Amino acid sequence: MFKHLARAGLLLALGVTSINTALAQVGNPNLATLTGSESSGNGAEAAAGSAIHPVRGFLPDLDFELLAAGGKTMTEKDFSGKIVLMFFGYASCPDICPTTMAQLSQVVQNLGPDADKVRIIFVSVDPHRDTPEILQAYVDAFDSHAIGLTGSESQISRLARRYRVAYQIEKPRGDDTQVYEVAHSRGIYIFDERGKARMLASDGESVEKLTAAVREIMSS
Repeated sequence: MFKHLARAGLLLALGVTSINTALAQVGNPNLATLTGSESSGNGAEAAAGSAIHPVRGFLPDLDFELLAAGGKTMTEKDFSGKIVLMFFGYASCPDICPTTMAQLSQVVQNLGPDADKVRIIFVSVDPHRDTPEILQAYVDAFDSHAIGLTGSESQISRLARRYRVAYQIEKPRGDDTQVYEVAHSRGIYIFDERGKARMLASDGESVEKLTAAVREIMSS
């Protein structure tokens, strides 16, 4: 299920339902990698091997109202002037989320003096278990520049729809209502200092390429 959601998440984020439609609508050869094929060489072939896709003009601006630790309500305005790396997941995720958080933390560290220009936003798709305090404690373990955000079911659902994020909360299998599985699509949304959606990256992309993508936005 996670594999299918990962691929579907990238397609949904681009507002399409098939690879051919994605290529036709966006006209970007970099999106050919969504087929899962491999490329080698340089020039155009090397570009096709990238898993970081420019989405300027194809995804909406950063816009949300969610809860942070300490009972604080945060919106996109709290991140004005910062490059935002946004990722959807949940605190008890066994593998995808901690791996991605570790990647993003390393990206921020690689920026050195420019690290303060970037903020990591981890949005929980599991608002039943992830309180703002639990989320902040979770992201703090990875990076001091990270913010954990949650909200009501409707708030999370609305934000997920805005960025075409697919997720599904399974029903508890036993008597404990707090034990259940969550499936979610994977992708790192990168917004510039004005809150404009600039890039959508695979969570499997290398730290080096993610760092280069952030630096590119900084210099643009």
